[in-house]
Order: sequence, then structure tokens, then C-alpha cells
Amino acid sequence: MLRALALAVADLGTRPVLAVMLQATAISLLVFAVIGAALLFVLPAFDPCPLIGVSSCPLGMAGGVLGAVGLTLLGAWFLFPAVAIGVITLFTDRIAAAVEARHYPDIAKSARPVAVGRALAMGLRSAGRLVLFNVLALPFYLLLLVTGAGPFILFVIVNGIAFGRDVAELAASRHGDRLSRRAWLKRTRAQQHWIGVVVSVLFLLPLANFIAPVIGTAAGIHLFNGTYWRRNQAADAPLPRGRPSGKEPREV
Repeated sequence: MLRALALAVADLGTRPVLAVMLQATAISLLVFAVIGAALLFVLPAFDPCPLIGVSSCPLGMAGGVLGAVGLTLLGAWFLFPAVAIGVITLFTDRIAAAVEARHYPDIAKSARPVAVGRALAMGLRSAGRLVLFNVLALPFYLLLLVTGAGPFILFVIVNGIAFGRDVAELAASRHGDRLSRRAWLKRTRAQQHWIGVVVSVLFLLPLANFIAPVIGTAAGIHLFNGTYWRRNQAADAPLPRGRPSGKEPREV
């Protein structure tokens, strides 16, 4: 797991991965900009007072702007992992191709590109799963507010479990058959969760949250290629060769 994360961080300096990171970040920010614009359009005319049995008190432009900014920032913190995994899924094939061409050239030759429709379906499923997990955890987030750090710890745990599984599933999508991929996902569940935990911590850090989904995706690809082929050499492709260190990959 540590090896996969270290290699993923090193891959950020390569041009193809860096280009994907910038594009995915721009799209993710655009999503929240659209949400903010929609709130700014709706909130000035919103009247919250009748909801609590008080006379009319529309927010107006000033209140609408403050509300739109506040809700957008809250949504960005709460929903950014889901939006990021949904967006990065569309670029997973490009990240995998760059990482495998650099570290696992023999494996890259047998890879099957993921169709856009399948990538979109996986992205929506992953984003929906993250939203669901966080919605279910919302009452506990609120209860833990009195502890200070409690909501952040729970955020890391909840998103770590979901995100780790998602990036592993994305990494495995280009190789093998369904049964062998499921067996690998089950076998490496602990490593997946630890990758997800590290990525979830990055999501909480300003600026680092922009590189978190790319690091997680690349780490999942390294985890897959470093552990899958030992038990599945005859199923899809030979054990990777041509690694920069000259050493055989080992399971972490």
C-alpha cells in the first residue's frame, strides 16, 4: 500500500497525469460554480420565515449572496469527494494508460480501454455510493460537532471505505475477467481501505484536495498491478517486466 501511494505521488510529475489532474480539477470546480450560480439565482427570493411561523422575511440580494456562498462552500466540503470520483472516472483510462506504460509496459499491451458509457456508469455509481454513505453518516457528523475533531475523523473513515473500493474497482476495470477481479477486490480490501483513508485525509487539506483523486486513482492502479498478476498470470497477461527498479512487484 505504501509503495502504491509513493509511486502515485511520483507519477504526479509526469505530463499525462498532470494534464488529467488539471482537467479533472477544472471540471470539478465548474460543477460547484454552476451550483453556486443556481443558488444565487434562487435564494434572494427565498422566504424562510413562514417555515417557522414568522411573517415574511425574504433573504434579498445580500442574504442570497451570503447564503449561496455559504451553501456552496459547505457543499464543496461535503460533496467534493463524490464529485471528484465521478469526474476522475472519466479520465481513469488515460491515467491507467500513462501509469502502466511507464511502470508496467508488458501489462499495458494487453489492457482493454474502458468504454465511455461504462466509465460514466462506474462514475455515477461511485459518486452515488459516496453521497449515500455521507448522508447516512450526517446525523453522526452533527452529533460529533461537540467533540471538535470528531466529524473530521468520521469523514476520513466513511469516505476512506467508499473511496478505496471505488479506486480499486476502477483500476481493475481494464484487465482480467469479472471473477478474478472480484477475487482480487476481496483479497486486497485492507490495502484499498488504507489508500482510501490517506486520500480522504488529503480531501480535508486545502489545495491537496485537488490532487487527492488523482493520487488515489494512480495508487489503485499500482496496487492492482503489484498484486493481481501473481495469482492470475495465466488469465490475462504475464507478470510485469521492465520496472524502473528491476525488482519483481511484491504485495504490500
